[in-house]
Amino acid sequence: MERNEIAAVLAYLGRLDPRTIRTDPGETRDQLAQWHELLHDIPFTTGQGWDVRETVRAQVLASPYPPLPVDIARAWRAHRRDRLDRHTDPTPAADPDDTAAWQAELARTRGAVAAGEAAPASHRQLTSGGPHRDVAARLGSVGSRIPAEARAALAPYRPARTAREAAVWEGLPDALGVPCPWCRARAGEACRSRRVSPDGRARGNARRATPHPTRRDLAVARGEREAA
Repeated sequence: MERNEIAAVLAYLGRLDPRTIRTDPGETRDQLAQWHELLHDIPFTTGQGWDVRETVRAQVLASPYPPLPVDIARAWRAHRRDRLDRHTDPTPAADPDDTAAWQAELARTRGAVAAGEAAPASHRQLTSGGPHRDVAARLGSVGSRIPAEARAALAPYRPARTAREAAVWEGLPDALGVPCPWCRARAGEACRSRRVSPDGRARGNARRATPHPTRRDLAVARGEREAA
């Protein structure tokens, strides 16, 4: 705060607590100098939840003793600490191979949050609004988040997923998009081969690479209803 802002804070404090008013010119000058020395690096207001007048008022209400400038400084430090605790560093736009530029951008972002110039960034996985801007270009070049070579190598280890992708690629209804009325598999889950013994108990529950025919029929019927 500048000296005129400190003077405004002292005038406001004097209205709330007349004990802090100084009538002697020398005492007034010393009081202003002391407050400015301790609070010169603290903003008057930030628009991000900090207003020194609110802090002064809270101090007057919370304690029977006149507020001191250190009380304001401690409140500002607690406010900064709370903001940084709620801040998650967003991914810098700088090249990650340029360590200096990467660290400088992080420092600028944290400094803006600490000073009240920017709001704390929420968790990226919840509110970032999507992947980094170069992901779309990469997807355009490879056609998928999983390259074709990797997808082919994984196919033997996930036959149900492979069969589902092949059906969708051929324009067939997504059978796994509906629950299976035969094996009771939920939507999105692979069908199960349930073998029943003569006494009525299940003897097997292996995953099927392909869905049951009744499940395919149900998916086709749903697609026809949606298209109608």
